[in-house]
Amino acid sequence: MKILFRLQMFRFIWNPKFPRRYFHQGYQVLAPLNLSDFEAINRCERDLPEKFNFAGDVLDRWAQLEQKGERPSNPALWWINDKGAEVKWNFRELGLLSRKVANVLTKSCGLQKGERVAVILPRVPEWWLVNVACMRTGLIFMPGTIQLTAKDILYRLTASKAKCIVASDEVAPAVDSIVSNCSALEIKILVSENSRSGWLNFNELFKSASEEHNCVKTGSQEAMAIYFTSGTTGSPKMAQHSQSSLGIGYTLCGRYWLDLKPSDIMWNMSDTGWVKAAIGSVFSTWLQGACVFVHRMAQFNTDTFLDTLSNYPITTLCSAPTVYRMLVQKDLKSYNFKTLRHCLTGGEPLNPEVREQWKSQTGLELYEGYGQTEVGIICANQKGNEIKPGSMGKGVPPYDVQDNPSKTAATIRGNFYVTGDRGIMDSDGYFWFVGRADDVIISSGYRIGPFEVESALIEHPAVVESAVVSSPDPIRGEVVKAFVVLSAPFKSANTEKLALELQNHVKKVTAPYKYPRKVEFVQELPKTITGKIKRNVLRDQEWGRA
Repeated sequence: MKILFRLQMFRFIWNPKFPRRYFHQGYQVLAPLNLSDFEAINRCERDLPEKFNFAGDVLDRWAQLEQKGERPSNPALWWINDKGAEVKWNFRELGLLSRKVANVLTKSCGLQKGERVAVILPRVPEWWLVNVACMRTGLIFMPGTIQLTAKDILYRLTASKAKCIVASDEVAPAVDSIVSNCSALEIKILVSENSRSGWLNFNELFKSASEEHNCVKTGSQEAMAIYFTSGTTGSPKMAQHSQSSLGIGYTLCGRYWLDLKPSDIMWNMSDTGWVKAAIGSVFSTWLQGACVFVHRMAQFNTDTFLDTLSNYPITTLCSAPTVYRMLVQKDLKSYNFKTLRHCLTGGEPLNPEVREQWKSQTGLELYEGYGQTEVGIICANQKGNEIKPGSMGKGVPPYDVQDNPSKTAATIRGNFYVTGDRGIMDSDGYFWFVGRADDVIISSGYRIGPFEVESALIEHPAVVESAVVSSPDPIRGEVVKAFVVLSAPFKSANTEKLALELQNHVKKVTAPYKYPRKVEFVQELPKTITGKIKRNVLRDQEWGRA
């Protein structure tokens, strides 16, 4: 059965008839909306305002409250790395710095409202500045992970017609290798201490930029961001969010699932390329006036992670179940998480035994949430509600989530959006995730389309054809497995070495997180009478359902 939710949110996002109301600095009249107004809008109890801008209406509002002493002295952003560097900005400082970046984008680079900016940066403070600066200027930002290859970046730049890219040293060479094929791309900005031919240096532009900038007027329904999300067939698809779907749509999520207050310090582990970073590291947290905590680790390490959790006053933690599976292998009782009070997880199903192990060792519950790039959080276990082991909780406002008792191929059915995930609902309204209705693989919280991996494999001369499916894994939940039919010259090759060669090949052709961690060589693949590969047969075989 497929999970459905009623499109209550979209009814007001796309309704063209709204009362006129202008309320952030630079607009003309009426008092600013407060948090209760946003909650009422998020519940569909109140219409959207015609104009809304997250930077002007939320961030600058918190800066004003901060100046009046009506917000705790927490930073708005608290960033550290493995080398001992540290950045702390309150909302006033975040506003000042993001205005400088807004001037970099518009005055130094000449970008105009509505143009698209690809942002491919690791967890560095500049990622937050560029995102907020795009909001201030009405530019559409498109986050991407630094694991993207040249081929991935080329596809995103050409599909989106991005005019500008802001990137780091990690991906600049890949961008340069394909830039000649990107006719719309005019501006390349490098966030680095180094200079690079053909690139504008972010630091140099930032130093000379003015601090004075008036936030543009943006409509609630105007585009704010675009995310690329993997599907069963073809390349990743673009999912576009409006100023309000992100900037107002996560108000209830921040209050009730994340349980945030202005005094909280939220550590969300999501990669900057995914919408979960927008949920936990930007919108939900800053809507509540809380602090976004970031630790940029060169490589994830459980000891480093636990030391950070012990040594910094983090109150709220959110990470994929994969991280918790790794953490419960440690002696957690030997650590003292002095301020930690609320723990969350999402992106993939949480094993009931991992939840129990975490709770028994830390005394803290794990609150699982379920959502999608297109719509955010749909179901969640919220504080104050009973948690049923294995369940991802109940539907959360403004969504009316239901089970679909019959199969449907349509994404939209009446007033419902079909998520593509299979689940069951009990008589109390709790949902259990069963699996994808399509072939998308969710590994360590990453969505991986089988077509992308199969397309990479077929470029290797050893591969005649392949089928990629999910396979169970005790740490990552599931991993990518490739069934490969070899070409004649490679049939006598050392299979162990060839499997490694194919894995390394995929890492080079597409983002490394997509590579098949398991490879099995077969004589033929199961097919329909029309010749279509039957991935479901192989998937059921892997999960013991054959």
